Amino acid sequence: MYNEYFGLEETPFSIAPDPRYIYMSDQHREALAHLIYGFNSTGGFVLLTGDVGTGKTTICRCLLEQIPDNSSIAFIFNPKLTVEELLATVCDEFGITYNKGSSSIKEYVDLINYFLLQTHSQGVKAVLIIDEAQNLSTEVLEQLRLLTNLETNQHKLLHVILLGQPELGLKLSKPELSQLSQRIIARYHLGPLSKKDVGAYVNHRLKVAGIHKQLFSAAAINKLYRFTGGVPRLINVICDRALLGTFTKDQERVTRSTLSRAANEVFGDRRGRLAGTQKRAIAWALMTIVIVAFGIALASNYISFDSETLSKYVGLKQEPEVIDGPDNVKSPDTDATIRSERFVTAADITSEPADPGVSDDINRTAEETKKQSEGLSYTSMFKLWNIDHKPRNFADACSSAEKYGLTCMTGFKSMKSLKKINRPAVLKLFDTEGNSYYVTLIALGDDTARIRFGNEEKTVDIEEVESQWFGHYTLFWRPPEDYKGTWSLYDGSAVKWLRKNIAVINKTQLEEPDSMVYDSDLVREIKKFQVAEGLKPDGVAGPLTMIHINTVLDSSVPTLTGPGRMN
Repeated sequence: MYNEYFGLEETPFSIAPDPRYIYMSDQHREALAHLIYGFNSTGGFVLLTGDVGTGKTTICRCLLEQIPDNSSIAFIFNPKLTVEELLATVCDEFGITYNKGSSSIKEYVDLINYFLLQTHSQGVKAVLIIDEAQNLSTEVLEQLRLLTNLETNQHKLLHVILLGQPELGLKLSKPELSQLSQRIIARYHLGPLSKKDVGAYVNHRLKVAGIHKQLFSAAAINKLYRFTGGVPRLINVICDRALLGTFTKDQERVTRSTLSRAANEVFGDRRGRLAGTQKRAIAWALMTIVIVAFGIALASNYISFDSETLSKYVGLKQEPEVIDGPDNVKSPDTDATIRSERFVTAADITSEPADPGVSDDINRTAEETKKQSEGLSYTSMFKLWNIDHKPRNFADACSSAEKYGLTCMTGFKSMKSLKKINRPAVLKLFDTEGNSYYVTLIALGDDTARIRFGNEEKTVDIEEVESQWFGHYTLFWRPPEDYKGTWSLYDGSAVKWLRKNIAVINKTQLEEPDSMVYDSDLVREIKKFQVAEGLKPDGVAGPLTMIHINTVLDSSVPTLTGPGRMN
């Protein structure tokens, strides 16, 4: 609609992955280099991850334009498939004929292996590319690994390129997929564009579309970065809407106000914005601070840090600033006020360290601290329970917890759910390169979280933690004696404890308080308690219900909320 008005030959901000329009930032060049390296290698898996809209598919299209003619490519766009469906799709993409009525997994695999041997004998390289690979099941991923088992003395006969969102890296870190993970010969995580690159990206697309003048003001570009956080797909959608708005106003350039209105139309309201500058900078800095703090904690046997000490290593300003938001934020269960401390940003981290010798030590320990952060985080969680124990990892922590009368609970939940459970937890986070590390979540407010690494603590916005967290947590809780996971009918003496204490909590009197039967009266009282606590009222005393009972009965257990928790 607006192309003729601005003198454009075609629409510049289409969200289709057209390789002609790709803007090669430094990280996009590096991502493409990783794919090319994997393609030219002797075989195995290549992994490219990135958030939605960062350009993974477009980078892959660039790769396809550069591959030689003696290549056979299978491209799968919809990986929500069973093992049989995946193998059938691989056959379809490679042009392998099979019996669609009765083919078994073995028949599919035999046909694919025969095809790979034939192509290799003809000097043809077979490459399987799977987009949105985070949707692949564990069984399908394992089958893919088995397909790559066919090899000569020098080469694997099938190259596999996996494109996916960051949770793909989390999935591949599972123990049951360790063999596949070990076969990844190149991996890269594609992040959003920097503020400088956003302006260059917009101008590049306009030039490809046939225009060389500036259509966006500098103020509009700054606003665009704030709204999108540097995500190319969001940039395209908002710019397209902004150009339309500028056309309807009969103006020559996109102004800041026009861009704001376009963003509001895209996101629905201002709550949908991405706080781009702070989100990216703080997310990067979160990992930097954790690595440095853990490295120092290891070297100093858990000594405390002050701002002056940290500034020596990463340029942290000695007086932490308050990031966006009011100075005082109320915790839901207390009148205590909290302040959100500021992590260092990219601008705070100097390119030339003041003390090269110290910097070398930090660089050497960076990878080590990532690995050891798990043990340090569980040590911190034990301390919250007033237990002096230093486990090495999750397995060690959970087996040791039982000796102290505690039980591990682990899985995937939202921050909102953790707040309801109300127990400190070890969180597994991921940096922008897909590397995992651990922190201890020790307190939660409305919008902020208190995290600990070693003996260093920081209060940060919850959304900054969530930007590197995919929901994996582990927490401790203290079950009553003889608790077996869930109590059901006729569990004996353990039920007597439950009947007594639920009656105290609900301030009611059961007809038979000493009964050891999980009867309808007890079910009714459990449901009453669950409703009061915002739990599913099923009448079953499962772990979540028992944790809430434990919190009510024992004021000494560590919690995430409550008086003084965020101070």
